[in-house]
Amino acid sequence: MAAERGVWRLLSTSSFWLYCLLLLGRRAPGAAAARSGSSPQSPGASIRTFTPFYFLVEPVDTLSVRGSSVILNCSAYSEPSPKIEWKKDGTFLNLVSDDRRQLLPDGSLFISNVVHSKHNKPDEGYYQCVATVESLGTIVSRTAKLTVASLPRFTSQPEPSSVYAGNNAILNCEVNADLVPFVRWEQNRQPLLLDDRVIKLPSGMLVISNATEGDGGLYRCIVESGGPPKYSDEVELKVLPDPEVTSDLVFLKQPSPLVRVIGQDVVLPCVASGLPTPTIKWMKNEEVLDTESSERLVLLAGGSLEISDVTEDDAGTYFCIADNGNETIEAQAEFTVQAQPEFLKQPTNIYAHESMDIVFECEVTGKPTPTVKWVKNGDMVIPSDYFKIVKEHNLQVLGLVKSDEGFYQCIAENDVGNAQAGAQLIILEHAPATTGPLPSAPRDVVASLVSTRFIKLTWRTPASDPHGDNLTYSVFYTKEGIARERVENTSRPGEMQVTIQNLMPATVYIFRVMAQNKHGSGESSAPLRVETQPEVQLPGPAPNLRAYAASPTSITVTWETPVSGNGEIQNYKLYYMEKGTDKEQDVDVSSLSYTINGLKKYTEYSFRVVAYNKHGPGVSTPDVAVRTLSDVPSAAPQNLSLEVRNSKSIMIHWQPPAPATQNGQITGYKIRYRKASRKSDVTETLVSGTQLSQLIEGLDRGTEYNFRVAALTINGTGPATDWLSAETFESDLDETRVPEVPSSLHVRPLVTSIVVSWTPPENQNIVVRGYAIGYGIGSPHAQTIKVDYKQRYYTIENLDPSSHYVITLKAFNNVGEGIPLYESAVTRPHTDTSEVDLFVINAPYTPVPDPTPMMPPVGVQASILSHDTIRITWADNSLPKHQKITDSRYYTVRWKTNIPANTKYKNANATTLSYLVTGLKPNTLYEFSVMVTKGRRSSTWSMTAHGTTFELVPTSPPKDVTVVSKEGKPKTIIVNWQPPSEANGKITGYIIYYSTDVNAEIHDWVIEPVVGNRLTHQIQELTLDTPYYFKIQARNSKGMGPMSEAVQFRTPKADSSDKMPNDQASGSGGKGSRLPDLGSDYKPPMSGSNSPHGSPTSPLDSNMLLVIIVSVGVITIVVVVIIAVFCTRRTTSHQKKKRAACKSVNGSHKYKGNSKDVKPPDLWIHHERLELKPIDKSPDPNPIMTDTPIPRNSQDITPVDNSMDSNIHQRRNSYRGHESEDSMSTLAGRRGMRPKMMMPFDSQPPQQSVRNTPSTDTMPASSSQTCCTDHQDPEGATSSSYLASSQEEDSGQSLPTAHVRPSHPLKSFAVPAIPPPGPPTYDPALPSTPLLSQQALNHHIHSVKTASIGTLGRSRPPMPVVVPSAPEVQETTRMLEDSESSYEPDELTKEMAHLEGLMKDLNAITTA
Repeated sequence: MAAERGVWRLLSTSSFWLYCLLLLGRRAPGAAAARSGSSPQSPGASIRTFTPFYFLVEPVDTLSVRGSSVILNCSAYSEPSPKIEWKKDGTFLNLVSDDRRQLLPDGSLFISNVVHSKHNKPDEGYYQCVATVESLGTIVSRTAKLTVASLPRFTSQPEPSSVYAGNNAILNCEVNADLVPFVRWEQNRQPLLLDDRVIKLPSGMLVISNATEGDGGLYRCIVESGGPPKYSDEVELKVLPDPEVTSDLVFLKQPSPLVRVIGQDVVLPCVASGLPTPTIKWMKNEEVLDTESSERLVLLAGGSLEISDVTEDDAGTYFCIADNGNETIEAQAEFTVQAQPEFLKQPTNIYAHESMDIVFECEVTGKPTPTVKWVKNGDMVIPSDYFKIVKEHNLQVLGLVKSDEGFYQCIAENDVGNAQAGAQLIILEHAPATTGPLPSAPRDVVASLVSTRFIKLTWRTPASDPHGDNLTYSVFYTKEGIARERVENTSRPGEMQVTIQNLMPATVYIFRVMAQNKHGSGESSAPLRVETQPEVQLPGPAPNLRAYAASPTSITVTWETPVSGNGEIQNYKLYYMEKGTDKEQDVDVSSLSYTINGLKKYTEYSFRVVAYNKHGPGVSTPDVAVRTLSDVPSAAPQNLSLEVRNSKSIMIHWQPPAPATQNGQITGYKIRYRKASRKSDVTETLVSGTQLSQLIEGLDRGTEYNFRVAALTINGTGPATDWLSAETFESDLDETRVPEVPSSLHVRPLVTSIVVSWTPPENQNIVVRGYAIGYGIGSPHAQTIKVDYKQRYYTIENLDPSSHYVITLKAFNNVGEGIPLYESAVTRPHTDTSEVDLFVINAPYTPVPDPTPMMPPVGVQASILSHDTIRITWADNSLPKHQKITDSRYYTVRWKTNIPANTKYKNANATTLSYLVTGLKPNTLYEFSVMVTKGRRSSTWSMTAHGTTFELVPTSPPKDVTVVSKEGKPKTIIVNWQPPSEANGKITGYIIYYSTDVNAEIHDWVIEPVVGNRLTHQIQELTLDTPYYFKIQARNSKGMGPMSEAVQFRTPKADSSDKMPNDQASGSGGKGSRLPDLGSDYKPPMSGSNSPHGSPTSPLDSNMLLVIIVSVGVITIVVVVIIAVFCTRRTTSHQKKKRAACKSVNGSHKYKGNSKDVKPPDLWIHHERLELKPIDKSPDPNPIMTDTPIPRNSQDITPVDNSMDSNIHQRRNSYRGHESEDSMSTLAGRRGMRPKMMMPFDSQPPQQSVRNTPSTDTMPASSSQTCCTDHQDPEGATSSSYLASSQEEDSGQSLPTAHVRPSHPLKSFAVPAIPPPGPPTYDPALPSTPLLSQQALNHHIHSVKTASIGTLGRSRPPMPVVVPSAPEVQETTRMLEDSESSYEPDELTKEMAHLEGLMKDLNAITTA
């Protein structure tokens, strides 16, 4: 049997050399090699270059009128000249049979006799120019809008009016915006000449400034838009003589909000009338505009402002101010500037190889922000798992195939325009290998770790290079049934493992590995079929989450059932949170709606919903915010105070209710006042919601009034304040100067107090608002007390006995304090008992009240300046209106934070109405209040103001970092930590760094991102018995904090359960592997490197190589003949014995057919009879597309695309993962998945799917050194030796079957045609084991390569490429060691006859 095995190995070898010989004769010397983004260079090679192909002229937006002709310009450059076509509203125009629209020689579109009516508008729309070069591709121009002016129609017409001579007048004539250019005016049926005094505004309005008698007459406006003119009403304008009296100043035309595009001109209308004639000036954002010296700003007749060549800086709020000396009025309008899309970075041309990933970059700007779409060869690119939009606007193409070549265009569009920019993609052939041996196929390719979203592959070095220290490897992989194959390269020479990420759960993938040395890429391993583990299916987000306020205290939330999820939804959890807080509440809900009651009035809440099934919680919906309805205020305004101005007016001041009690937007305040006498009428006054004071006038002299204030919302009036009284003056007094000195001052000393009495100043015509009493031992300035102007006595208490006090008295008003009056007194000693008698004697005159407290400061506000500084400001109602401090009062500011709860107040004094509080903690809520002190009189603390300091980056690392091993999983560790003690803000995430080298550069450490609300994380698949070092870094919205100290942890030693088998047979590079028959025209890419590493090499001398190949071929055939003769002496009984042994191996499969029918196939000799089923050329109309988000890998830390690096060979030897749903990851991290793509095939009889079986299935005519060959793999895939970059594709469940019949060997190079196979029979009752899903495929993959992007009305038939090959043997059991096929002598005789014919043809080729 060993001899027979050697025969077939030699047959395979000879076939290989014959294939190479024929290939050299057909292949041009020096195939091009290229790298992405660079030109390929190889001596003697034909270099493919990028072809200039672009638009010289593109169509622009055009306005036309009915019946006229229009030309939409378009011209494109290319060699050869492109074919020009036109689209209207996305559909190609048939210009051949169109008598009104024709294509001009330069590519422009000519439309004659434009048609436009109310119900028929065939010419109006969006036009696009399409240029095509058959050998290159297609590009499309920007989209141009053709607008046809509508039928004339007046929205407003002129009205009869009169104007005083020298004043301004306007006449309206408003039409549709597209008709404004066709409006003109007539005076007395004659065309009106416009000048600097008489102008027409862009709206069509006529403005006449500085009117004269000649301006009088009959006026009308006319619209001429191609058809008969449309006339407005004819009205008379009368010019009246100047009456020489004043008249009110009014606006005839006010500015209105406008929007313009950069580069256009704009007119802001503003016309005012009045006597005297007003002058107009303009302001922008409170800055006066200089229209006299500016070249771009012009003041038109009547006062309108014209801005030429608008820029983005011109946007803002404009104020038109009219002033005639007697009065001033103003009007304002917002001016918005928009910008058309503009490219900051355009796509660039790219060279690439098949299986690579590329990114076309496109960066645009504009206002409004443009949207971006991509077009390939004129057809829209539909985002899928292989065509992705990344980094907002960039196009990423994964796993390139040949059909991806062409022109790609980035098209940006917003409300004001669109633009396009394009680039060319060229797919290159690989460079030929240099002279020297190439490595054989890597051995024992196995999936050592299979997860839901990643697979770890390992292999052994090729047999041709057992050490393999200088070999690099490329892993090619594709999803079963998908034509696109992607490549992942090892990170360093000699490494024999790689982790493929971003896979989909419960999905079959096909893997193969190739080795490369300095000469090029070697053989490919046999395909390995692996199925990822299934993932627990959790419910998706509930769609259409909506919330609306049902009342001031309730909100109703509704949603729909999630569209994705496994199993029945058990219940929902509704989460809600008040805005500005971090306390989230939840409620369990069993239906699809819920009403939450007991909420705060007029408060914004956020809501989200999570669905639960038997596996647990699903994906949360995005937050939805809604505010409860408003209600009447629940509290009265604060700090009500009264100030008597004169004998007939009182000023009222107040502050709004506390924010939590306003229950809505305060729309106004209701002031109610009445005389203090009984049964007096109550008067009400309403003021706006922004007004916090009101002067009440028209009061009676010397009368006491009561006042109260209530706040209003749109819902009604809230509670009012308590009544507060004040008395008007008897007469209007003078307050332009300070009061005079009081007329008398008397002091009466007691033991611990002094009774002070006085009389007012003699001049009663000066306002006195109160008295200031100063006192102290030896000096009157130690303490100061202020009392009301009505008071005539005061008792100074808490004095020292037997002490000499100096006392001063001053009257004051809003202007200031008057001249003081001094007095001194000595308090009595303790032994003096006359105090009681004296007090009783004076009792009728000395009911001495306590000093009245001062009014607390109002309007306290906290302005946050930085992370540790807040400015506190306030107002003092006891100060004059200008709030100027002229006395010795001071203010005390206190503040504290409630975290921790027992924090004490801190205080500071200030002599102004503001104070800068510094040294605060970042991201901390503080409360502030203020009190005023003057002498011994102090106010109560004011209402509190709150402020939260800004965040700061964390200033301390996470603490208490611990690392422990997970029980039962020695390769998994658990990292635990606590938040930083100085987080300085909300922690939004953590980054775990780990490495086996504590001294490595930090960018070489592996990172694991963790969300901010987690304090533990699991890391899988670490190396056993290895020390690791861990650091953690916290981040908030301001940035990254410091790293923690490194924590060392050594993983446990391996036990028997952790060891993986090192030698698992996969059929890769095994015995009897044969090269696939790829057809006579097939040019394999194995001659060059399969990765962009491939360096250009000079081709081998063809004659020398030819001699070597012929010599080796002849020797090989001679040896084959000798061995074949020896093999024919085998007995039939021995063959039956071997077949029985093979049947016992594959006994799990039941199939039809007889073992004696098995014939050794030689696909090199007998494959002209291979036939494929007829191929359906219409692609599947409903391809299955699944959009799965791809989590980012570690390259998110730097501004690099989240897919492979553009140079995928410069990877670091560390894989960086992303936080997964279960917060577990491996060293390689996780990536997203790619969905299946359906391939177009005719339907076949249903085949039963049998997966994860330990034995290998072969196609009826494709066995090699394998018995039981009548059985067919249910998945329809066979393993084979792949050439360097052969694209292998699987047709899913409807696989074409190869049939082999003997014929002449030279016919093996003809194009095969394969008939449809019969349906095989399988035993459905087969065990399914996830680990067995890692077995190698035993069938070669036949399919039709169809790579297409979403097309717009253009279908491209798939191009079939048949790639049959011989199967491989999977050596998984010892029983297979002896499972060799035996053949009859007549079978080998036939094979030898075929080889003789092959040699004759070989000699004929070499002789020629």
